[in-house]
Amino acid sequence: MRKIDLTDFQVATSETARDINRRILLNLIRKHQPISRADLSRHSGLQRSTVSLITEQLIAERWVVEGAVGHAARGRKPTFLHLNGERAGVVGVDIRPGTTTIGLACLNMVFMAQVSLPTGRNPDKFIPEVAAHVRKLMQGHSEVTYEGMGVSLPGRVNLATHELVFAPNLGWAKRNLKAMFADATGLPVELENAANACALAELWSGRHPENVRNIVAVTVSEGIGVGMVLNGQIVRGPTGLAGEFGHVTLLENGPLCKCGNRGCWEACGSNSAAVRYYAEALSRSTKASSSLPSFEDILRLTDQGDAKAKEAIERMAYYLGAGLAMLMTALAPDLLVVIGEVTRAWSQVAPVIDGVLRDRLPTHPPTRIVPTDPALQPRLRGTIALVLQKHFGAPAVA
Repeated sequence: MRKIDLTDFQVATSETARDINRRILLNLIRKHQPISRADLSRHSGLQRSTVSLITEQLIAERWVVEGAVGHAARGRKPTFLHLNGERAGVVGVDIRPGTTTIGLACLNMVFMAQVSLPTGRNPDKFIPEVAAHVRKLMQGHSEVTYEGMGVSLPGRVNLATHELVFAPNLGWAKRNLKAMFADATGLPVELENAANACALAELWSGRHPENVRNIVAVTVSEGIGVGMVLNGQIVRGPTGLAGEFGHVTLLENGPLCKCGNRGCWEACGSNSAAVRYYAEALSRSTKASSSLPSFEDILRLTDQGDAKAKEAIERMAYYLGAGLAMLMTALAPDLLVVIGEVTRAWSQVAPVIDGVLRDRLPTHPPTRIVPTDPALQPRLRGTIALVLQKHFGAPAVA
């Protein structure tokens, strides 16, 4: 049960009911497209006149378009409706410490165009650069009406001020990034932690059963991020900092983390940790090198049978499993999704993780662990979900 906050509530109005009905019909069209108005009425229980009024509004706003005309034994032939996959779209911006990716997607979350650029160290200079790329992409698809822009970040944003308040791997100072992106692009902006965006994308992907409402997304890259969708709602906490499990200490007096603490989960189980493990293994041999390999290099060396690369990946997997055990114990989600380049080595990583889970979870909760294919671009898809959920999700009411 959601408790009504009597210090901050909004009473339901006729507009609230219309908004809820609109979102119900949008989701029914998204799920069953192509679908007729009569079938929308049957699925929703709404009167046909109400369905017709709302669908005409959605068509006028370019969210929905009419398609083929069906056959009917008698009476008016039905006209089928589907989401406007060609004329309405969303801009997504996925910011990572090394690379930022910008994409244009239609309402069906299919990407029309993409571009990548190095992530700048100074947001005051970098955001105008991103905006210039966004405008160029939009000009190349000028026939599309853009509903907004979603931005994902490797850090946490204060919900009240929209300032980036914790992003040790990015190294940006506090800024009102939402206002900066909105001013630079002229688009409505939704700003979110990358792991939260990925969890939301999994909820909206349609790849999981309808009864899956508790999803934890773990993004593994330079650091480790955790996004939580519990009972169908993103969990952010009062300030937006909830879910920083990547900075929970796993190893007392362990390696120094960029947050300033020692032995954090991400200092032991991230891509950066695997690079460090490989360098340590090299230093113990005659193959010591002054230049560090990238995580991509280590994955490639693992595929080639390099023993030290395999050792580094397995050590990373051990600590990754230790952190996953912590999440499964604390949250017991229906689904735990692992996102990142490490999933390319899942055949090697999964047995190590399974061993850790068996040791640490004697009463194993019924949680499915699913690696996400990097080719699906889960981070970028998450940025699109940030905007779509404002139109398809349940409205925020007390």
